[in-house]
Amino acid sequence: MDQKKKEELQAFVDKATAGDKKALETLIAGVQDMVFNLSLRMLGTFTDAEDATQDILLKMITHLSSFRGDSSFTTWVFRIAVNHLKNYKKHMFAHFAPTFAYYGDDIENGNIKDVPDLTQNVEKDLLAEELKMSCTNVMLQCLDAESRCIFILGTMFQIDSRIAGEILDITPEAYRQRLSRTRKKMADFLGQYCGEYGSGKCKCKDRVDYAIQNHRINPLQLDYTTAAEISVETMTDVKNAMEAIDNLSQDFSFCKPYQAPEHTKRLIQQFLDSTQLSIIQKS
Repeated sequence: MDQKKKEELQAFVDKATAGDKKALETLIAGVQDMVFNLSLRMLGTFTDAEDATQDILLKMITHLSSFRGDSSFTTWVFRIAVNHLKNYKKHMFAHFAPTFAYYGDDIENGNIKDVPDLTQNVEKDLLAEELKMSCTNVMLQCLDAESRCIFILGTMFQIDSRIAGEILDITPEAYRQRLSRTRKKMADFLGQYCGEYGSGKCKCKDRVDYAIQNHRINPLQLDYTTAAEISVETMTDVKNAMEAIDNLSQDFSFCKPYQAPEHTKRLIQQFLDSTQLSIIQKS
């Protein structure tokens, strides 16, 4: 970022810190989808991602006066979000994280044949797509928090290794090495077991009723297939493709970005409209 742009950004942040509500709303609008998608992949469910997104955006607001333009605003928000999410303990998988061994065993030995029709008249193709997105997202929970974060930053957001290293407080070389190892681990598992992204026997359409029975998807609450997809380019300006690290990009097409849910946007707007905002801005 050149000096003029840095000064313009700092002036804009200063306006928001001083109480300019429009400036603050603009800053939030620019990062809320990014924060939601990072939270969704780190935590595994829409509900948990919504809660964490609100926490992170409020933390961003309360720490806004500490932004000094040493990095891009997006990088600064990424750092806040990553630190929050790596230590987040309120989500579904915090105390019962799945493993690749558990996932593989369930695919090999799960009894999917004797389950009755539980689709509640919802189209099976739609439920299969919901399961595909949910399954691959939850699969990320098999990685430790640091590896999961590296995978998401490098695969979904395609963040430059220098910037990713700055966000994670590791060297660019360490980031590239860990990203390559993690992507290979994910690709190997998908290749072995998944019939959607690899040569495995697992087919989402065959497992829909089994997934409903085990509360993995809900026919009456389709999060992924009802969410509005967006492009990475509209979500963040911290982008410098890292696909040259390996040739695995085709294996990770499930990393689709979504708009932050309207419910989350409404809650943040309600906060901005409340008297709490003026108290925080004076703190």
